[in-house]
Amino acid sequence: MPTTEGNRPRHCWRRASWASLALPTSYRMSSGRSTASACFGIGSGTAPARCEQAARAFSMTEAGVFGWNCTTASRLPNARPSTAAAAAAAAARAGCGTRTTASLGARTVRLTGSEGALEAPVAGLIEDYALIGDMQTAALVGKDGSIDWLCLPRFDSPACFTRLLGTDDHGYWRICPSGEPGQAEVTRRYQGDTLILHTEWRTATGTVRLVDFMPPRDGQPPVLARIVAGVHGHVDMDCTLRMRLGYGSILPWVRRRDGRICAVAGPDSLWLDTPVTLAGRNMAHCASFRVAAGEHVPFALTWQPSHMAAPERADPAAELRQTIRFWRDWAFRCTYEGPHRDAVIRSLITLKALTYTPTGGIVAAATTSLPEDIGGERNWDYRYCWLRDATITLEALLRTGYTEEAAAWRAWLERAIAGDPKDVQIMYGVAGERQLAEWEAQWLPGYENSAPVRIGNAAVGQRQLDVYGEVIDALSLGRAAGVSFDRHAWSLQRALLDFLEKNWDQPDEGVWEVRGPRRHFVHSKVMAWVAFDRAYRATTVGLPGPGDRWREIAGKIHDEVCAHGYNEARGAFTQAYGSAELDAAVLLIPEVGFLPPEDPRVVSTVEAIQRDLVSDGLVRRYQLASGPSAVDGLSGSEGAFLACSFWLVNALQMIGREEAAHELFDRLLGLRNDVGLLSEEYDPRYRRQVGNTPQAFSHVPLIQAALNLAAHEPAHCRRPAGRGHR
Repeated sequence: MPTTEGNRPRHCWRRASWASLALPTSYRMSSGRSTASACFGIGSGTAPARCEQAARAFSMTEAGVFGWNCTTASRLPNARPSTAAAAAAAAARAGCGTRTTASLGARTVRLTGSEGALEAPVAGLIEDYALIGDMQTAALVGKDGSIDWLCLPRFDSPACFTRLLGTDDHGYWRICPSGEPGQAEVTRRYQGDTLILHTEWRTATGTVRLVDFMPPRDGQPPVLARIVAGVHGHVDMDCTLRMRLGYGSILPWVRRRDGRICAVAGPDSLWLDTPVTLAGRNMAHCASFRVAAGEHVPFALTWQPSHMAAPERADPAAELRQTIRFWRDWAFRCTYEGPHRDAVIRSLITLKALTYTPTGGIVAAATTSLPEDIGGERNWDYRYCWLRDATITLEALLRTGYTEEAAAWRAWLERAIAGDPKDVQIMYGVAGERQLAEWEAQWLPGYENSAPVRIGNAAVGQRQLDVYGEVIDALSLGRAAGVSFDRHAWSLQRALLDFLEKNWDQPDEGVWEVRGPRRHFVHSKVMAWVAFDRAYRATTVGLPGPGDRWREIAGKIHDEVCAHGYNEARGAFTQAYGSAELDAAVLLIPEVGFLPPEDPRVVSTVEAIQRDLVSDGLVRRYQLASGPSAVDGLSGSEGAFLACSFWLVNALQMIGREEAAHELFDRLLGLRNDVGLLSEEYDPRYRRQVGNTPQAFSHVPLIQAALNLAAHEPAHCRRPAGRGHR
């Protein structure tokens, strides 16, 4: 029945009636091929022969999905020839036919297939995505209203929407105005100091707002809520929900139960509640509806273990009120009121969103395998907790008034590293898991053809001696701030120091987790010095231990680093002993108190990095060769690592160059996307964010730099008075 003023009910509830849902009866075969061998209509008597989800066979190859090879000549001004060459080689291996080109906005998608050309949308720019989450997992929402990434029930669980790393066939949920993309003017923002996203479209007939959020769980199953609100006039909307479990590899069993759409496969079930009619079409569920000013159309997707009873129906309106209260109360606790408060509070909210509330662990990012080099192999899984972030994260929380979160992070840290000191890892799972085996999802083509897509992280088995200094520095900072401390925590630190005493002089893979040969990295040695320096200082305030011996070891490390880590010809501390290569990590030398900022070697190091490691005003981690790198064992390049540029802000301020520090900080703020988020890196070649997003290791240094520039709460700073060189 067409909608008229007379039959359009309040909130559009009466307009909703459930349509038939197609029920595929078989999905996955052991051969790796997937079929939907038969479909049966539910609710309207749709005949199997008429079902939109009719049988379709497809194969997953190393080059593509569903028998198609998809490559991208993306929005880059000069996409690297190697990407196209790799795509051509993959097409040749797959025996594909002629190549055609389809334009999707500013992006070109090339597709080849044995049955002809196929048009397949790909994910948006990394900076096109906003974050929503419930502090146990997170989703990425594009400007087009599409949720292209969501892992349930945890950050590191398999994704049920994986379009970000693949194609439409790998799962997504889009709600947007009907018609061709780009016809509506779109703006978006977070609702004040919350994690509630508003995406607003202005069309020729009216204005509509999409409200996306995930309410805090409070012991309940995770819920993804979406509310379409009419603002002005009326707008015709489209909704497409394609649920794919197991990172897009598993087609679930979908059925209708008590007026709900339920998708089940293995241990997972997804339940959709909405008054809108959805019909099965093209292996997805689709709907079109109209929303007028003042009307609200709710959607709620709930995850539940498949062996359990159906979850309670979510109430998006009530959940929205609760979520607003939660975030406003949380943001109110921030003690920073400086000139960059908006950037700081958005970064703090992002850090809170990346926190796994049950344990206090903080993941590095919400995603895996977003490339550091578009079209390349530098793609890693960042959904884990890194020890390298320990001290700076604790500092950011303590200096802004979030002592509860700081205490939870410190407690997670103690639990994670408990045990034999030689077994301390560089990263752990959100609950402290140690087995993070790395494997490749070969059915996913990767973001803009950046393969492989990696799940897990093999760097977990690396030796990185800097983490011992990070842990002891973090625990020392927490103790000085009054975070609970007991003799067991001190015993743990002493055990770490005993191990480090015997191993600090060994080579390691360093803070950047290089997959090349082990080396004597300068930063690792500096952090070993930090461990013994902090331990010695602890004995001066009454904690038991061989303070004189620790001070002696610190002195030995200090002398060695100054003798072998400083390159007179280069006028800088370098990446490794005997090396002439620069490394941005040495910018932390004055930050941790290894040398005072006025030391000529510190000043000349900062100047050398500004001169030789900066690209378009941004700092790279280290210099990469054009071919396979002897440093990290990988081919290709990468963008500027944003944390390093914030380190340069701090270093410039410390050596007295305040104006330059403020200018660089303002430049970095300008790299955030429209809702204030940063990924891991920014590539000056293409003027794009690259790497996993949003990245805690970008937002935490942003907070630190803002606090330092405003001299906010210096008592909880990593470099308080008295932490100078020996």
